[in-house]
Formats: sequence, C-alpha cells, structure tokens
Amino acid sequence: MARKRKGLSINGIVLLDKPKGLSSNQALQKVRWLYTAKKAGHTGALDPLATGLLPVCLGEATKFSQFLLDADKTYITRAKLGQTTTTEDAEGEVVEDRPIPELTESIVEKALAEFRGPIDQVPPMYSALKRDGQPLYKLARQGKVVDIEPRRVTIKTLKLLRIEDEHLELEVSCTKGTYIRSLVRDIGEALGCGAHVEELRRTATGPFKIEDALTLDDLQSEQIRVDALLKSDTGLDDMPAVYLDEVQTQRVLLGQQVNMTSEQVAGFEAVLTANDKKPTQELLRLYNVQSDKNQPFYLGVANWLPGYILQPKRLVNMAEFEPIA
Repeated sequence: MARKRKGLSINGIVLLDKPKGLSSNQALQKVRWLYTAKKAGHTGALDPLATGLLPVCLGEATKFSQFLLDADKTYITRAKLGQTTTTEDAEGEVVEDRPIPELTESIVEKALAEFRGPIDQVPPMYSALKRDGQPLYKLARQGKVVDIEPRRVTIKTLKLLRIEDEHLELEVSCTKGTYIRSLVRDIGEALGCGAHVEELRRTATGPFKIEDALTLDDLQSEQIRVDALLKSDTGLDDMPAVYLDEVQTQRVLLGQQVNMTSEQVAGFEAVLTANDKKPTQELLRLYNVQSDKNQPFYLGVANWLPGYILQPKRLVNMAEFEPIA
C-alpha cells in the first residue's frame, strides 16, 4: 500500500528567484517546506551556478507544469573568453587557455549572427541528458566520452549587451532544450578563442518575469507566501477558455468527450480569429460555473478535436477546484 504523502493541499505557482549554489530540486524543496505542501515541481531546471526565475508548481499546479516547461526562456549570461572548461561553465576545471584576439562590436556581432534562428546544438557532456539510461554527467565523472547527437533549437533573440576586457555579456531568448553553456562554447569557438559561462541568470519563462519573483528570504513571511501564490492556470492565457455547464462538467470529470454548444463555438471561434490560430488540435482551458456561486472554477486542459469536440487532457482533482477572483 502506497504511503500517503504528508503535507497540506496547497495548490498554485510561486515565482522564485533561485539563488546561486542551490540545485533546482533543492530550491523547490525549500519552497515546498515553507508552504508545507504535499507536492512540488519546477518548470525547467537551472544549474547550481545559475540564478533567476524558477516557477515552482505546488499541488494540482504540478499537473500543468509541462506546458510551462515547453515555454521560451530568456537569460542574461556573462561569458569568459579565452578559456574552456570541462563543464563549459565556471564550476569546471580549465581545459585550455587561449589568446583573445582584438574584438570590436562589429566582429562580435558578425559571429553572433550565425547563431540566431534555428541552429543545431550539441548539448554539454555535463548535462542530465541520458545515454543507455545513465545521465551524461555521471558518465563524464567516470571519465567516459560519448558522441552526443546535435539537437535543433531556436535562438529567437541574441543581443550583445557589453564587451568588457575578456568578457561578453549577452541576452538570449530561446526555445526549450537550449543549453546556454553550449551556445557560449560555440560562440567562443567562432571568435577563435573559446569561452565558458561565468555567470547565468534566467529573467523570463513564458509569460513570467524575474521582476515578479521572490527570494527564499522573502518567502519566510507567511503573508508574503499567501500573496505570492498564483493560481494553477496562471501562465496558460494563450490557451482559449471554454466555460462548461453542469452536464458537460460531469462528463469531463469522468474523462469523457463533450460537444461544444453553439454559443461556446461562437466564442471559441472569435478567440481563434483574434489570435490568428488554426482550428486543428488546439489546447484550451476548461472552466465550470457553479450555479450557486456563479464563479468560474478551473477544471484543467483539453484538446479541441474536429467537430468542436473537447477531449480532457489534464484535469484538477475535484476536491481542488479553484475560484477565479
């Protein structure tokens, strides 16, 4: 018999400004402990060296963390030129020191231009990617070297913020799965001197911004913790919303498909037209309106199938309905 997880039914999202030196799991466990929550998960790991925005999902919100995990991310990184390391960041051992050529803004910009848009990127050996069930970083610590297949990622923006002696400061906006360490490594090679990440800070994840994040010290305050807890559907605003009646709600909660009413179809099509979306396999948010309170309650996420059919995909537990203010 499975052991019942201890803690409270705390549901929602907390925007944490992760400090340097903690792994993402250590940071989320601290947040979970502060809230005394049963469950916690994050929406994309940051290396211990990195700081910045780490959305932590608690309780029922963990069911929707994947949609935030898939979101674009933005970083500011400080690259050390002329030096490569085993881990491609400042925590690794120095592999090679190379002279740094005279760099001007135009020279650096020419190199950066090659990395904007879709690129094939080889992830670092010190990463959580797996080979034959083993994380690559474990193989690296054993002195093993394996071939790593390049992955297609997209660098949406790559801005040069500053050239300072042997450092470059860059702002990067990219799709999921992008390794900033690998990007800096490759930029260093393009400049002919090598490079590694000296500092890294995440400033945005999807719709969330670092300006709205709180530190672990901030969260020591009970009132701040209460005010900081965002609803489980926060960050999913790009998904159209459909409001279900009681009969539709009961069928959805049983995992059954339901047909949209003509009124729901009209509202849904208006949203799609406004956002220039096509009527194929769209994800959308589901809400129920309780007749006694007349307030929408978040139910979860569904697929929109041809014929205006809703297929439940991820649903909250019935006991965890959340009213929208």
